[in-house]
Amino acid sequence: MPRDLSIKSVLIIGSGPIVIGQACEFDYSGSQAARSLREEGIKVVLINSNPATIMTDPIMADRVYLLPLTVESIEQILEENDIDAVLPTMGGQTALNLAKEAEELGIWERFNVRLIGVDIKAIDKAEDRELFRKWMIELGVPIAKARTANSLLEGKEFAQELQVSAAGNTGNSLPSSNVVYSGFQPVVIRPSFTLGGTGGSIVYHKEDLDAALDRGLTASPIHEVLVEQAVMGWKEFELELLRDSNDNVAIICTVENFDPMGIHTGDSITVAPAMTLSDTAFQLMRNTAIMMMRDLGNFAGGCNVQFALNPNTEEIIAIEINPRVSRSSALASKATGYPIAKIAAKLAIGYALDELSNQITKTTSAYFEPALDYVIVKMPRWNFDKFKGADDTLGFQMKSVGEVMAIGRTFPEALQKACQSLENNATGLSFISTSRLRPEELIDTLKRPTWDRIFRIKEAMAAGVSIKTIRELTQIDRWFLYQIQDIVNMEAEAKKFRHLSAMPAPFLRSMKQMGFGDEQIADLLLDCTAEEVYEYRKKLGITRVFKMVDTCSAEFEAKTPYYYSTFEAPSISLQEGGANESIRTDKKKIIVLGSGPNRIGQGIEFDYCCTHGLIAIRESGYEAIMVNCNPETVSTDFDIADKLYFEPVNWEHLWEIIEHEQPEGVVVQLGGQTALKLAKKLHEKGIKIIGTSFDNMDIAEDRGRFSDTLKELNIPYPRYGTAYTTDEAIDVAKEVGYPVLVRPSYVLGGQRMRIVINDEELEKSVVSLLKHLPGNKILIDHFLDRCQEAEVDAICDGEEVHIMGIMEHIEPAGIHSGDSHALLPVFNLGPLVVDEMADIAKKIALRLNVKGLINIQFAIKDGKVYVIEANPRASRTTPFIAKAYGIPYLNIATKVMMGEKKLKDFKIEKKLEGFAVKEPIFSFNKFPNVNKELGPEMKSTGEAIRFIKNLRDPWFRQLYKERSMHLSK
Repeated sequence: MPRDLSIKSVLIIGSGPIVIGQACEFDYSGSQAARSLREEGIKVVLINSNPATIMTDPIMADRVYLLPLTVESIEQILEENDIDAVLPTMGGQTALNLAKEAEELGIWERFNVRLIGVDIKAIDKAEDRELFRKWMIELGVPIAKARTANSLLEGKEFAQELQVSAAGNTGNSLPSSNVVYSGFQPVVIRPSFTLGGTGGSIVYHKEDLDAALDRGLTASPIHEVLVEQAVMGWKEFELELLRDSNDNVAIICTVENFDPMGIHTGDSITVAPAMTLSDTAFQLMRNTAIMMMRDLGNFAGGCNVQFALNPNTEEIIAIEINPRVSRSSALASKATGYPIAKIAAKLAIGYALDELSNQITKTTSAYFEPALDYVIVKMPRWNFDKFKGADDTLGFQMKSVGEVMAIGRTFPEALQKACQSLENNATGLSFISTSRLRPEELIDTLKRPTWDRIFRIKEAMAAGVSIKTIRELTQIDRWFLYQIQDIVNMEAEAKKFRHLSAMPAPFLRSMKQMGFGDEQIADLLLDCTAEEVYEYRKKLGITRVFKMVDTCSAEFEAKTPYYYSTFEAPSISLQEGGANESIRTDKKKIIVLGSGPNRIGQGIEFDYCCTHGLIAIRESGYEAIMVNCNPETVSTDFDIADKLYFEPVNWEHLWEIIEHEQPEGVVVQLGGQTALKLAKKLHEKGIKIIGTSFDNMDIAEDRGRFSDTLKELNIPYPRYGTAYTTDEAIDVAKEVGYPVLVRPSYVLGGQRMRIVINDEELEKSVVSLLKHLPGNKILIDHFLDRCQEAEVDAICDGEEVHIMGIMEHIEPAGIHSGDSHALLPVFNLGPLVVDEMADIAKKIALRLNVKGLINIQFAIKDGKVYVIEANPRASRTTPFIAKAYGIPYLNIATKVMMGEKKLKDFKIEKKLEGFAVKEPIFSFNKFPNVNKELGPEMKSTGEAIRFIKNLRDPWFRQLYKERSMHLSK
């Protein structure tokens, strides 16, 4: 059935600001859907309030509305545009809930707009816990014993019934896992219509039941929860499927959770393809998922089904079905190379799967199930350090802020590469904590699932704790534990050699095939550096080869250059050209370094910058090469760069890509602190850094050199000093005067920054810094109390400086710029102050010989302008200013840093009526016991943009009144 030609315009609903549980994976799916529909000649109108995303960029849709995701905004769009259909399956739970609310108010009917991809009945069937439970019973699909409750009383009554039935029930239980805690059988609380497990929890103790029910009922928009028997210790699997209107269904990917039931899948390490699933269990799961999909009702697109499996009996139960693309869809797309959201959008407008072509091979049908000849490991990234007092136990409510994905030939290789991608000091599955625990302490630690449990498992094995004991404590499948034991055994063998030169080539090759990094090997041997390990293995012919992700295990030729690295056996790698599937072209090349996993302080805005950088590089006639490890991003889509290397953004992996590709240079300005940290090594190796030189970037990063530069330019800055010890810090504080701002150097997002007012607080702060960041230089600045803050973003071509925007912070100094509301343009600062900031920005940019972007933070006290810091790279606010003024600033900046264009070659016209307000968004609801005070360390997970006509706006006036309320230290 060809596409529905009556659909000429489609409204795509986005997912709004980034919060824990709903992140940039929906920017990826929304962007892919918009491009897919525009390929068909369909006009795309898009609504989203998130300025940091690619999907809200003018290049993605015919018309973009940066408006709050409300029914009022939907009505405004429908009045201003002739819309035929709305696609609500690309914007997570936010989009589904908004589409449902608009339906209930009769808005779609009034404007004669139809829902495509899914209808309201199908949404209700899948998202309403009671309807889902009844539907599964009708289909004969087993589910956990459960009942819905709309009140505390109903919830408590059913939890009591579960206690009675559990006592006599053996079919659903595991002797070692369904432990009765103080006479109480654990129960699960699952709210209806929420995402990321919001409001969900597992209750182990009777006295915690009331609070858990109250939290769940409050979180659900319809105040309904499912009270469910906990199947603790069962294994969890997810199937990513596509269905068309002809009832064709394809299973795109089967994902296995490393962690057992009880941990939200977004917080679990996941593996694809499934490693421990028997064929009979897989076929049962597959057939059940297909039956559920076909009975869902009016649905065409991507869907996610979750199952739990009893490892003793292989019986399965259905947990939930999501009638939309999900977090896992982005992962499955990157894991298989199959563009789920792109195909789902085409299915929504009427195409059948067998009418579409495979986007990777270009010669085969899209109606196929990808085959993987590699292993994928996804590891979440947490930021518990930002939420003091947070419970770091993992459970049914998601707490991670981002994730990494790694590709390897084996599970151990992919696992170690994932660890190397996390940017938390892990050199592989190594020790990330300096504190070593005794075996009995480790056993105690393993009882509770925490973010670092996999590292503790490895530590326990190295200390001699048996796999049997670890299995009983964690309920993690033995197969995974044996794989980790292999890593431990190889480490023990490696230590016996003592010297690098004594390690034989076959053994070193085996280590590299198991994912050991050069730094990890150097740490084990203690007599060499990572650089020496690399040179030694290169001499032995042990170097990386690059393999293609092609959806079909090399059965057909693939056209898409999407690669990962691995190590081949000598017989293969010594053949003519080796086993390298990445063929170097004769074109001039530029590598763009991505920003790695999302985290607080470094999020989706840097992916926006990288994506625009790649587009500008391609437009300038160069081959654009992307290196990143974040599966949620648009920059890692299969057709954004000319070549994509899905690899950890660290030196070892980057250097072998550079040696293979021999680029003209590397862009480090667009990938946040992750990319910037690699600039020094690139400089030392003589690799050209595109744009601002390393030495000039280092002046801005090194507080001493930067202050000397400001002094030379006669620019005021707060008094400061540097220290390496507590005593030195106290001496500096006395000299500069309290209050002081204490912070480590070379960090992003105000990591571990504190305002302190006396010696005692200073000592506590410095001790904490040295514990978490040993050897780091500590910066101590005099804190300008009760001053105003502002920031300038600019582009410099070495001769001329263009001020992109000056943003004034609404909250007082002391609250991190990422957590402040900010207005563009300024609203309270006088013209003399604004002119002075612009002049200072120009002086600094020219003095540092900036080629590309620079962001400068200012403090204004008693009419005097002080410079706090300068960052010669893309900043968090760069995409915001580009969206507010409607100017493709990242495209301009990239062409300037490449030297392809000068600023005078561009005609820049700013389009903004009134003011644009940057509104920080927090995820404190995920951490109920955490203090919500704000200070110099960033805590917001995302941002929204809001346009106001003038300063009389009631929302703005209220915000301005409350601006100092949350300031702490």
